[in-house]
Amino acid sequence: MRRRSTIPLLLAAALLLAGCGGGGGGGGVTQSAESTNKSDDVTVVAPEWAAPLLSKAGPEGAAIMAGSDFAAGRNRVTFLLVRDDNSLVRAPLADVYYQPLAGGPTKKTAAGLMPIGVKASPAEKDDVKEIYVATLELPRTGKQWVVIQPRGVRYQGFQILDVKAKPTAVAVGEKAPPSNNPTLATKSASEITTSRPPDTELLRYSVAESVKAKAPFVVTFATPAFCESRTCGPTVDVVEAVRKRFEAKGIRFIHVEIYEDNLPGNGVNRWVKEWKLPTEPWVFVVDRDGVVRDRFEGAISVAELEQSVRSNLLD
Repeated sequence: MRRRSTIPLLLAAALLLAGCGGGGGGGGVTQSAESTNKSDDVTVVAPEWAAPLLSKAGPEGAAIMAGSDFAAGRNRVTFLLVRDDNSLVRAPLADVYYQPLAGGPTKKTAAGLMPIGVKASPAEKDDVKEIYVATLELPRTGKQWVVIQPRGVRYQGFQILDVKAKPTAVAVGEKAPPSNNPTLATKSASEITTSRPPDTELLRYSVAESVKAKAPFVVTFATPAFCESRTCGPTVDVVEAVRKRFEAKGIRFIHVEIYEDNLPGNGVNRWVKEWKLPTEPWVFVVDRDGVVRDRFEGAISVAELEQSVRSNLLD
């Protein structure tokens, strides 16, 4: 017997944290095919395996996803849990339940609450400072439910992931598109970046010349001045912080803006299209052969990026 679960429309219609202005993808919360709209609420019917989990004590609501580009295989899944009063659930760990194979056993994995940005970053009152991060093995395509229960907190979170056969953005194992993004060699910092003050150390190299030079690199696609989710600026700050730790080892760090001439009204630029980015911000870790070894959609922590650089780019 399936349980009918009702959530506030405010949460059901919430925008992706990562959907700041990417290349035409990335919507809000995906509803089940059996959902029905009412004047104030969205009714969602949970699958049989999820009903007992959602029947536990405590309020429930849609998890606010920080990414959308899911494909069959291993996926980094990031999200926030928001109560009816818009306060964030901040339990250090949350259990994530899902059904990898249709009709198969339910699997459980843990999501940790990770800090995003860096401590030195300026913060506004409503800035997101932490986000849950989990790794899910999703072998099949299609709409797939996840149920999230933070440990020690009475709250039931859920979401429906749209899993594709292949990711939209450049995938791990693919060659990095040789984007000829602008650098300080041809333009001033204020023309290249919306970061204030300008992130000049991230504007010295293009992707194209880094691939040609067989130099390993980290590239972030983000627009600090125009990101609606307040995670793009912190993402650039994270890349800058990791640059300081690894640049001496011959690894390059690059920031590419999102919009043509840095103006949202002009639409996304050619480099976003080359990398097929459905949302932003993004961070890619690319080895000396020009192969993408890791990728991060949405917010990222210093610890995550540092570990990826150590694992994928250091000989």
